[in-house]
Amino acid sequence: MKARIKFRKYGALRFIGHLDVMRYFQKVMRRAEIPIAFTGGYSPHMIMSFASPLGIGLTSDGEYFDIELTASVPSADAVRRMNEAGVEGIEVLSFRQISEEKKMTGMTILAGADYLVSVKSGELPGVWKERFQSFLSQKEICVVKQTKRSEREVDIRPLIYDWELRGDSVFLRLAAGSSENLKPDLVIETFLSDLCNAGLMQQTEAAGISFAYHRLELYADVGIDGARSLVSLESLGTEIAS
Repeated sequence: MKARIKFRKYGALRFIGHLDVMRYFQKVMRRAEIPIAFTGGYSPHMIMSFASPLGIGLTSDGEYFDIELTASVPSADAVRRMNEAGVEGIEVLSFRQISEEKKMTGMTILAGADYLVSVKSGELPGVWKERFQSFLSQKEICVVKQTKRSEREVDIRPLIYDWELRGDSVFLRLAAGSSENLKPDLVIETFLSDLCNAGLMQQTEAAGISFAYHRLELYADVGIDGARSLVSLESLGTEIAS
């Protein structure tokens, strides 16, 4: 049996990296007595795969990892036991049974992610909201992306699936996964360059602004024949009854 666990990450624990999150949940699994399966061989380890590692400093309400179980455990009990074994900063939100197919793991089917971006320090020009609307109304938004071996120009506009202004924050739904992936900080950095190029702020001012990035949800694409239809990774699982 395979299960998908959804959790949120907040507070001081936003500063721990992905490997530390893995170690955290390994300890939680043992303390909560979750019947997780192990690999074979001389150095067995828990069978656990994360959909998309979260960057250091980011908070989230929608993180996921999949595990294999050796026995069934009721969803409500698993959530309670894991949270009792954990600490403040990470909270398990759901525990659901998922398909046994290897191609249906969260890492494999990941296609999109929601983010909420807010200014943490510094100040944007007063017309930034109008300019942001104009920025995202463009048919193309080309940036130079650097890889380990080279750099190339990429149009990121098709990777921005949806957006809206929410008060003084910006909501972004972006492509995510192994085939197409766009991080929110690249969108914001490109927008700041746009503001500077338009003469609405100086480079030194832009450099003094920092942002808070909060991930809201992760999605799979269940659309047919190229028609995009995003559903949360959580919705693809079912509650395990007692």
